[in-house]
Amino acid sequence: MIHKLKLEELNRIDVETFKKTKKIPLVVILDNVRSMHNVGATFRTADAFLVEKIILCGITPQPPHREIHKAALGATESVEWTYFPETKTAIETLRKEDFEIVGIEQTTGSIKITNYDIDPSKKYAVILGNEVDGISDEILQDINDFIEIPQLGTKHSLNVSVCGGIVMWEFAKGLS
Repeated sequence: MIHKLKLEELNRIDVETFKKTKKIPLVVILDNVRSMHNVGATFRTADAFLVEKIILCGITPQPPHREIHKAALGATESVEWTYFPETKTAIETLRKEDFEIVGIEQTTGSIKITNYDIDPSKKYAVILGNEVDGISDEILQDINDFIEIPQLGTKHSLNVSVCGGIVMWEFAKGLS
């Protein structure tokens, strides 16, 4: 008989084990994301897919905060994170560490995520932009590649945390 698994049947690791577990070579940069819900949901998804780190930039709210915690459900304790006042500085730092910088944005040069070749021998940093304005204009030239998620309906964009979840899943599949 089919039943929902109880928490103890899921065999999840604890925070200390998570911190010692090998992560996928993926960093998620939140560029001036204003919603605490989006920040918390990004942490929770990053935990699910063993993302290396989250970098919060600009006006992006930082833990600890009750509203972030409501969506993160404790993932701010497991997922490594840091803050940079300027996204450009975060990109420069990651570039020195040999990360490929990938913007999640609809541009004249963007590639559909389904056509983007993820190279498991490389390290990636994906940038998710502001809920209204997207990725900051001043960093567009600092980005190696742009990818977008194909959409078939009337809306031109997805919620930041939903978009982040799709992107993290695709990179987790490609880098695992």
